[in-house]
Amino acid sequence: MSRKVLVAGASGVIGTALIKLLVEAQFEVYGTTRHSEKVKDIEAAGATAVVVDVYDAKRLEEALIGIQPWGVVHQLTDLPRGLSPELMAKAVENNARIRTEGTHNLVAAAKAAGASRLVAQSIAWAYCPGETPYLETHPLDVEAEGARRISVGGVAALEHQVLSEPTLHGTVLRYGQLYGPGTGTDEPSGASPVHVNAAARAALLALQTEEGGIFNITEDNPTVSNEKAKRVLGWSAEVIKA
Repeated sequence: MSRKVLVAGASGVIGTALIKLLVEAQFEVYGTTRHSEKVKDIEAAGATAVVVDVYDAKRLEEALIGIQPWGVVHQLTDLPRGLSPELMAKAVENNARIRTEGTHNLVAAAKAAGASRLVAQSIAWAYCPGETPYLETHPLDVEAEGARRISVGGVAALEHQVLSEPTLHGTVLRYGQLYGPGTGTDEPSGASPVHVNAAARAALLALQTEEGGIFNITEDNPTVSNEKAKRVLGWSAEVIKA
């Protein structure tokens, strides 16, 4: 019997790529979305769609208990398409909420459902300024000010919840700046970019690897080190981008 994996945020840019990889790897895949119009896309990729809002803790727990997934992949975000600047002020608060409250609900539901593994999306540009390249052991910039403080606070809350639950084998993937299908840009940008297909591949490898913890998932760059992901996960940023 194939193992069941639930992707929370299956209609997002990484989730869309990831469910295809999971199906190809012969997992039995379930994908959540808040939007009923996304169901057909999730099912067309070979997964079973689950319409649920992560803020509805009771419904979320019931859904996961019904599925009883072996693994859960947290790819939930609340960001505007293309990171539209005029919408980002509100999006920073929304995204911090989903990383804090949404993660709390998802971890609780995964635990109640008896899941064994949890892989979660984080970011690779939340490090406290210091000597580069940043390793996973470098502290996060939790004392930042303004919008960055809100954003990094959400990241820190997500990572703590994912890694501190003793019944779950927790893994955090600190993604660089995404580019590729669905992201709003086809070209790399930022200090530590990563193609969305490579980001999805990292989540698949994290599910298949015994060692958990934190991994930077970025292309080679002088700012953020990806050596741990290469060494432990066997990950590479070089993937087919079509």
